Amino acid sequence: MERTAEKGPAPDTVGLTAQRRTGLLVTLVLGGLTAVPPLSMDMYLPALPEVTRSLHTSAATAQLTLTACLTGMALGQLVVGPMSDKWGRRRPLLVGLLVYILATAICAFAPTVELLVAFRLLQGLAGAAGIVIARAVVRDLYDGVEMARFFSTLMLISGVAPVVAPLIGGQVLRFTDWHGIFAVLTVVGIALTVVVWRGLPETLAPRDRHSGGTVEALRTMRSLLADRVFTGYMIAGGFAFAALFAYISASPFVIQEIYGASPQTFSLLFGVNSVGLIAVGQINGKILVGRVSLDKVLSIGLGVIVLAAGALLLMTSGVFGDVGLFPVAAGLFVLMSAMGLAMPNTNALALMRTPHAAGSASALLGTSSFLVGAIASPLVGIAGEATAVPMAVVQLVCGLAAIGCFLGLCRPWQNSHAHAHAHANAHAFSARPTQEGTDH
Repeated sequence: MERTAEKGPAPDTVGLTAQRRTGLLVTLVLGGLTAVPPLSMDMYLPALPEVTRSLHTSAATAQLTLTACLTGMALGQLVVGPMSDKWGRRRPLLVGLLVYILATAICAFAPTVELLVAFRLLQGLAGAAGIVIARAVVRDLYDGVEMARFFSTLMLISGVAPVVAPLIGGQVLRFTDWHGIFAVLTVVGIALTVVVWRGLPETLAPRDRHSGGTVEALRTMRSLLADRVFTGYMIAGGFAFAALFAYISASPFVIQEIYGASPQTFSLLFGVNSVGLIAVGQINGKILVGRVSLDKVLSIGLGVIVLAAGALLLMTSGVFGDVGLFPVAAGLFVLMSAMGLAMPNTNALALMRTPHAAGSASALLGTSSFLVGAIASPLVGIAGEATAVPMAVVQLVCGLAAIGCFLGLCRPWQNSHAHAHAHANAHAFSARPTQEGTDH
């Protein structure tokens, strides 16, 4: 907001008054955009065992349909993020949503697992536009503690998606097969495109856009990665997301195949866990942010993830005997809830350092998370469908790696100085004359 005040109002950018007037609508639109990944993933989860049987494939191969979508979302962000810094937020977003609709409709008719994997990849590539641009818009409009609070508010809205998505998926399976889930997702994509077209204004002024091409985008990303603290938050957030995605990809088999729950019971448990994530996210945004440093809150969240993953490993490996579904579900609930402290704060802390290239920074954050998640996805099924140990091992390793990156690269005990230095750099960027180049 300081940059807008220094330069004067931009005619095609939302001003302070307009932002306040349309704040609720913009928040709902951004929440819808960030809901694209959980909708695309979680509505499909109850159908994974059915896909395995219908397409005559293995559980590990069926999980590749999740990996393909996740990989597409990771790679797509690397393209869309810099594009949004160059051409603004609206145009790349609308194009991405249109391609998402097309790819999702084709998935509904895929006759083989190979074609389903291919079009899930395209679906992910297109769906990446909503993820990366939503974060960039938040960075356009907010800074500091306000940005952290908004990310928590966004989690409340977008968090409804993982609650209702598997429930919807489970109900759809009562009346049709897995093809019908993609038909529902196609309708959701069409509705979201209409809402974005009518309700999301441009938030990046022409004077703040980069005029460079691919080389300039790569140079910007290289400079972001050279920032040790930004890279630390990025990698820590990526490993935390991988622990979350290990749960997402393994839980349909763990809950339904190992513990014998129905698709509807699985959907209910998944929804309860998502409510935990939302509730803790709101505690983070409404109570902790502004009272406790973001680094301290993040360290608590990562610590709880590690403790929950360790408990799950002990339970699933048989150390306590056959513990049954309830203790495992409780461990997963704690792990999911801790994500409400880890995910919004890694994004906020990283983006605080990058006011000059929000789109590229958002792309790097999203790509790292989705790529690590894509690697974790097939690992959870490596030992087959009869054990949940690989899921717990992946979650524990990712949690420990997240803490290691946070402590080793971010060095939170030094961050009062680091944050002051980042803000000084941001003001220096704002003060540069426009002829200095596209880094502005």
